[in-house]
Amino acid sequence: MSTVPAATIAPARHVRGRVRVPGDKSISHRYALAAALADGQSRVTNFAPGADCRSTLACLRQLGIEIDEHASGAMTLLGRGMGRLGSPAEPLDAGNSGTTMRLLAGLLAAHGFVSRLVGDASLSRRPMRRVIAPLERMGCRIEATEGHAPLTIYGAPLHGIIHRADVPSAQVKSAVLLAGLHADGSTTVVEPAQTRDHTERALAAFGAGVTAEGMTVTVAGKQALAAQRLSVPGDFSSAAFWMVAAAALPGSRIEIEEVGLNPTRTALVGVLQRFGARVHVEITGSEAGEPRGTIVVEGDRTDAIEISPEEVPGLIDELPAIAALASHGGEVSVRGAAELRVKESDRIATLVAGFRGLGISADERPDGFVVGGPSTGTGPRSAGSSRRAPLSGGAADACGDHRMAMAFAIAALAGRSPSRILGADSVAISYPSFFETLDRLVA
Repeated sequence: MSTVPAATIAPARHVRGRVRVPGDKSISHRYALAAALADGQSRVTNFAPGADCRSTLACLRQLGIEIDEHASGAMTLLGRGMGRLGSPAEPLDAGNSGTTMRLLAGLLAAHGFVSRLVGDASLSRRPMRRVIAPLERMGCRIEATEGHAPLTIYGAPLHGIIHRADVPSAQVKSAVLLAGLHADGSTTVVEPAQTRDHTERALAAFGAGVTAEGMTVTVAGKQALAAQRLSVPGDFSSAAFWMVAAAALPGSRIEIEEVGLNPTRTALVGVLQRFGARVHVEITGSEAGEPRGTIVVEGDRTDAIEISPEEVPGLIDELPAIAALASHGGEVSVRGAAELRVKESDRIATLVAGFRGLGISADERPDGFVVGGPSTGTGPRSAGSSRRAPLSGGAADACGDHRMAMAFAIAALAGRSPSRILGADSVAISYPSFFETLDRLVA
């Protein structure tokens, strides 16, 4: 796991090579949780190596799950069955992982003991009311500090509900569905916009009956899960940084193998094509309902990109990477992304400050940002106002946010001189080998 507190990024003319990214973080969390609830021993290969998923594993061990880690990167987990997690002797530490905290809250809500979920300073600032409210409607009680962690969960028998979400959130949807597995009756989540559907696919893979129609997902309660042997595809959100690097630097060519191609995750492909890149996607297989395959991206011309509010839910984790397109030419404008302010950092403020530190024109908006093009600090931009912003090189602080560190590193490739990325060790949260891979691709 990386321990680099800062990284120096040299300018690059192009990036080239073939790469396999780590296992998908979102899917790894969900397979581990489903395996814990299943009857029997599950085996999961290509499990995500980052700190977030290790937080989930550590919490599951405290709840009585036997987990063996193998040198190959595989995990075996001996499930205890539905409703049979053990009472933890100490607080469950989710670290920096919002997925760990929110999804575990859904599981623990149905168990007849008191548990306490804690996290680091960043996670303790993230909003939890959106997951507390539906779980309390189902019958448990949760104490929080002004809607933030730590969470003290008083588990209880649950009943199914219909939850109409105000904000699109795969984590909240997943927490409610996991609670619904333990509840009397059926539980339904109605979303205002499509979010990633890995939980629905994972539960189906472990034998649960899940129905999805449009923005509505329903799970029946009191279902049993069966142990499985599954392989996690490569993480699309990690692959996004190499895709952007190739798209942004003309003459580049990156081939990414065995990457997850779930249609709720791949909206970036269309964005890069609008930007002017050549992108070829080939599905080579599917397992547990999760398609996977190869993506080839070649840099060509650059253009201006505007991300509209309706596109944001499908791109929420890729927006920092998309912003880096503007450092190499063109302009990126994002609206309707206020959710970025309550991620691992305030990603709007952090992104704008970091890009300016690298010498890139960037303006903050209440619900988004504009990167590249002329910086006036006021007023909207038109898609046709693009022009290359000089990137002098400098320093950018990732503020402990893994996606910020990777976005700044890709942006810095366009510098006239080397740049420094402070807090580069945060990549360990999702992609510990990121900087080693970057060195290989620009060599």
